[in-house]
Amino acid sequence: MSATPLESVAIVTVTYNSSGALEPFLASVRKSESSAVTVVVADNDSRDAAESRRISASYGATFLEVGANLGYGGAVNAAVRSLGPGTAYVLVSNPDVELGEGALRTLTDRLDANPGAAAAGPRVLNADGTTYPSARRLPSLRTGVGHALLTGIWPRNPWTRAYRSDESKPDERAVGWLSGSCVLLRRSAFDAVGGFDEGYFMYFEDVDLGFRLGRAGWSNLYVPSAQVVHTGAHSTATESTRMLRAHHESAYRYLQKKYPGPLLAPLRWALRVGLTVRSRLVTMRVERAQRRAVQAQAPSNPSR
Repeated sequence: MSATPLESVAIVTVTYNSSGALEPFLASVRKSESSAVTVVVADNDSRDAAESRRISASYGATFLEVGANLGYGGAVNAAVRSLGPGTAYVLVSNPDVELGEGALRTLTDRLDANPGAAAAGPRVLNADGTTYPSARRLPSLRTGVGHALLTGIWPRNPWTRAYRSDESKPDERAVGWLSGSCVLLRRSAFDAVGGFDEGYFMYFEDVDLGFRLGRAGWSNLYVPSAQVVHTGAHSTATESTRMLRAHHESAYRYLQKKYPGPLLAPLRWALRVGLTVRSRLVTMRVERAQRRAVQAQAPSNPSR
């Protein structure tokens, strides 16, 4: 099989007040591949849209204003729809990712060699060099309930360990889902399942996509020979408690969608309770830490 030319591959990234991360990302794309690649920057109604537009233009990327904050999946879908029919593969990536040398070519070659695969995900490194768990099995209702209820007080509980059991495996393999922080998608498969489910504003749209691709007969391929670095400088970094609540809402939506019906209602209820309690506990812990930080910075009362 002949290699797909990179001219038939496009890169899509979504920005939301993240112009500071965009230039390193685009620079890494240019450095990673010798051939020019189409890049679309889909902006979710950012305050710094003018700066992101300027940076995009300086790197020859297309800047697409989607007109509102559509969420991650909605913005990706809009960007993919803007691409020409000759685009065979689409790399979806956060802007706070930096591509390693040849990463896109490696992922493209692996999809070429595996026609039954709809997605290929690289090894994602954190800024400190550790591996981010970007390839996992699909969460079940049972593991979801156990993980939600117990991980805060019993981190090594069997349900959390089952969910995370694939994290340290270094081999190329089929997995349940791949992180949307950086994943190469076969466009025909992505289009066939309707793209990302835009009902997820943020988080779990990648889990849901992996589930639907698998249900349609496709596989999701983890390719650790391709590497990227996730710097973590994205637009959610300063909104941890709100993002945690969004994550839990999306987790519940996914498991409710995957496991409908009255017989499973008690388990769904337990999951909802567990996620709510976990969210409140983490929020209280974060707020307490923030108060302590403010108190530590406050000047002491002067002596009289």
